[in-house]
Amino acid sequence: MVSLQCYPMGDKAILVKFNDNVTPTLNQQIRSLCLSLQNQTLPGIVEWVPSFDTVTIYYQPDKLSYEQVSEHIHHLSKTTGRTNTESYLIEVPVLYGNEYGIDMERVAQSSNLPIEKVIEMHSKPEYLVYMIGFLPGFPYVGGLPERLATPRLESPRSKVPAGSVGIAGSQTGIYPLESPGGWNIIGRTPLRLFNPKISNPFLFKAGDYIRFKRITEDEYQQIERDIQENRYTIRKEVR
Repeated sequence: MVSLQCYPMGDKAILVKFNDNVTPTLNQQIRSLCLSLQNQTLPGIVEWVPSFDTVTIYYQPDKLSYEQVSEHIHHLSKTTGRTNTESYLIEVPVLYGNEYGIDMERVAQSSNLPIEKVIEMHSKPEYLVYMIGFLPGFPYVGGLPERLATPRLESPRSKVPAGSVGIAGSQTGIYPLESPGGWNIIGRTPLRLFNPKISNPFLFKAGDYIRFKRITEDEYQQIERDIQENRYTIRKEVR
C-alpha cells in the first residue's frame, strides 16, 4: 500500500492522507483500506468516509485514543494488499441537449466542437466512480476527455433537476436530487441515483464504473414509466 499520514481532526476523528496522486490505483488502495476497516475494525470506531485521496475515520474518544486509531491504521496499511472489492460497470441512459441539457451549447463552444461530437466523446469512456459526496448518491468520477473540460457557471442555478448530467472543470457527474448547482448541464437520465426507501439506497459506490448511453426522448419517457411501475432493470456487469 502507498505511504500515508494521519492527522487529528478534533478529538473524534482522524484524517488519513495518502501520499500519492489521484489515480485508479490509489482509489483501489483507499477502498482496500476501507474494507480492512470493516473486517478488522476496533470497538469504538464509528464510521469512515473515503474521498479522492483521504479517508476520514470517526471514533469514540472515551473508548479509543488518537494514538490507538493511528497505530491501527498504520498496521492495516502494512498488512493490507490489493483487495478485490466488488465493482460494476453500470449503464446510464442519457437524453442529451435541448431542455434536458441546457448548457450543451456552452460546452460545445468551450471545447470548439459540434454538439454531436460532444455527445459522442462524453458517452464513449468508462468513468471510474472515485467517491460519493455533495448530495446523497452524487458520483464524482474520473475519465472525462480533456477536450470537454468546461469551467463551472459563474452564477450557480437555484434549481437543477434530479438526474441532470453535468460537467464542471475536468469532471462529469450526475445530480441525484433537485438542488442548487453550478455545473454545465448537458443531459438528463431517468434513473434514480438515490432511493431512501430501499435497503441499499445508492445506485453507485466508489470503485464502480459508469458508461453513458445516448437515448431518445421516447426512450427516456418509456424508462421513466418502467421505473415508476418497477419494471426497469439496471444494466450492469461485474468488473
